[in-house]
Amino acid sequence: MNLELKEGRPQETDGRLEKEIRCYEFLDRLDIKYYHVDHRDMAADTMEACEAIDGVLGCTICKNLFLCNRQKTAFYLLMMPANKPFKTKDLTAQINSARLSFADSDAMQNFLDITPGSVSVLGLMNDKDRVVRLLVDKDILNDEYIGCHPCVNTTSMKIKTTDIFDKFINAVAHPKTVVELPWYE
Repeated sequence: MNLELKEGRPQETDGRLEKEIRCYEFLDRLDIKYYHVDHRDMAADTMEACEAIDGVLGCTICKNLFLCNRQKTAFYLLMMPANKPFKTKDLTAQINSARLSFADSDAMQNFLDITPGSVSVLGLMNDKDRVVRLLVDKDILNDEYIGCHPCVNTTSMKIKTTDIFDKFINAVAHPKTVVELPWYE
């Protein structure tokens, strides 16, 4: 497969889902510069695929976890480095929520208009009622770029970290909570 990094929105819209197109339109309205790489024959759902895509992007697609409490009354989108291990016990005390688990696909669809494997900070543009709380591992903030998906996992994007947290997050009114997750050997 020939992966190619291109600036801005894809020229070809045939076969793209409406939610993907909405991401590009939203970013364009905010005057956010971004790059994309299409990988329609290789969904970014394995570490090997992500590594190949990361190489083309020139940055790492961050790990995005969609979590909820046991009662399914509180929902969280956690952004963290892709290679950092995640243990719920490291997060629960920091956000004052016990018994975190992965939220189900129905909640993903209802709140963020995404499906498993496509979780992305860009999904917050679809959370009009601001149900989902954004959690960001502090190490993400050190990178110049964030790699993410436009609500589908057949295209990946490269966006300046400052544009995500200064422009995009303000526009979707989802303030970030910075957390510190440990590195494990």
